[in-house]
Amino acid sequence: MLLWFKTMTLEKLRTYCLSLPATAESMPFDDETLVFKVGGKNIALVDLDETKSINLKCETEKIPELQELFCAVLPGYHMNKKHWIRVLLNQDVSDKQLFEWIKDSYFLVISKLSKNLRDGLAN
Repeated sequence: MLLWFKTMTLEKLRTYCLSLPATAESMPFDDETLVFKVGGKNIALVDLDETKSINLKCETEKIPELQELFCAVLPGYHMNKKHWIRVLLNQDVSDKQLFEWIKDSYFLVISKLSKNLRDGLAN
């Protein structure tokens, strides 16, 4: 494992996720899972127990390729494995790449919202 990958923290994740327009955070499931949402839909779920992983929405056709390229990309934990990935933090995925995937998850969720919700978020 390369040392420069060991830089992701909960605070970095929170700051980045909350920087995306109209994103909110909550803990609807338990005291160990922080959920980031846009338009009431999940974009990311973070394991607060030592902040070891994050679940992200992903385009179905990209999942096998990401799992092939990165050891840290696994099927979504407690999520629909067809649409979600779990990324183990501080392994073989750089912070920059992880932030790209968070942004991809955000826009994937936005694209599935109703036109009224998307228009409301734009205002």
